[in-house]
Amino acid sequence: MSYGKCWYSESKDVHAFMDVDHFRPKKSAKRSEDDTDDGYAWLAFDWENFRYSSQRSNRLSADEDTEETHGKGDWFPIMPNSKTATWADRCVAEERPLLLDPTRLEDVRLIEVKASGLMGPSRLCMGVAQRDRVNRSIKLLGLDLPGIVEARQVAMRAADALLNDVEKAVETADLLGEAGAILAENMPVVPKVLELQEMTRPKTPYAAAVRAQLRERGFAEYCLREEEMGH
Repeated sequence: MSYGKCWYSESKDVHAFMDVDHFRPKKSAKRSEDDTDDGYAWLAFDWENFRYSSQRSNRLSADEDTEETHGKGDWFPIMPNSKTATWADRCVAEERPLLLDPTRLEDVRLIEVKASGLMGPSRLCMGVAQRDRVNRSIKLLGLDLPGIVEARQVAMRAADALLNDVEKAVETADLLGEAGAILAENMPVVPKVLELQEMTRPKTPYAAAVRAQLRERGFAEYCLREEEMGH
């Protein structure tokens, strides 16, 4: 379902172990710095509570530059005025988690990759409460750590290079008039467009970053449509 990528960061590190995160922590749940409870033991073996995750997003670790701690660990804060599920009252459906859930389309739509490669609230993110969910998720899951931002930027620069080649070919063909038809047939524009589209396929690492870059430059039509995605 996550195409072998971390469900939170879109990374696919073949040289590191991946974790299966319990979205709702099974042993203890940290609601704030001063509030921890028994968590969600009854969901320990519930596959719907599993999220395939990179270790940097799932485990607590310190940022070498800022010394800030990142990683989800046992964190599972709840929105103000939300019910909290317990062993006695397992009202999970009535909870309002602060962390974004990558399996919920409504949550995914609240966050996007910016032109800088950093994550941030999308245009669909409305109000202080939703922006707080996005910003806290970015911090707790380590979504803007330098390594992951650099990886997004690499993907975005690769998309930029392909776009520049396509634009140059189109402009050259237009300048040549009728002779441009011959040029268009012999220049590898279509393969470059197909390569761009492949970079937006959900299974590709940092596909969201590439899609964001295409939209930023006005080439959203190069993103694969849902009916074109297949597997």
